[in-house]
Amino acid sequence: MRPMKNKTSLILLVFFMLLGIAFLGYYYKVSHEIKPQLPVLGNPGHHIDTFSFINQEGKIITNKDVKGKIYVAEYFFATCKSMCPKMNHNMKTVYDAFKGQKDIMILSHTVDPKRDSAAALKAYSQQFGADPNQWLFLTGDKQKLYDMARYSYLINAEADTTGLSVDKDFIHDNHFMLVDRNGYIRGEYDGLDVESVKKLISDIKILMDEKE
Repeated sequence: MRPMKNKTSLILLVFFMLLGIAFLGYYYKVSHEIKPQLPVLGNPGHHIDTFSFINQEGKIITNKDVKGKIYVAEYFFATCKSMCPKMNHNMKTVYDAFKGQKDIMILSHTVDPKRDSAAALKAYSQQFGADPNQWLFLTGDKQKLYDMARYSYLINAEADTTGLSVDKDFIHDNHFMLVDRNGYIRGEYDGLDVESVKKLISDIKILMDEKE
């Protein structure tokens, strides 16, 4: 009888081992199929508005140029000596991570269009080796630039009338805003914080896998 019991025990052991392997395989498959999701920021239905600005090449850029693409938006100005240099140093990290990928773009808007002409922005952009087809430095009508910041990107950009801002003339936000292929804001990141910028890079990769 003992050989029979041993045989039964062996069969049961093999059965449960196979069952365990099957379960682990199923768990691995399911866990890898569930992809992380990014939130949609703003009030329900909030969407990036239409726009028309001029890039560092003097070319008119509109919302049609970013249609179906993922992009990061920021505000700065070329003569800024406080946080802008660090912000754009960190933005270059984002640019380098996706350099050459045509469906990933960066839109850097000036808050000082009076001084930041297309030529001035081109000179500024060359510090970062920016491809004007992927990393766009934008200028244009001051009020439209500011309205775009407040009402579309939900960040702050305005002329300083108090004289209290660090850069004397302008108040601009230090955040990078992540916009998906459909024009929805999917993330807000501190452009001065390296770890936050790393998360931005990671979240862009999540959006790359997301269907429109």
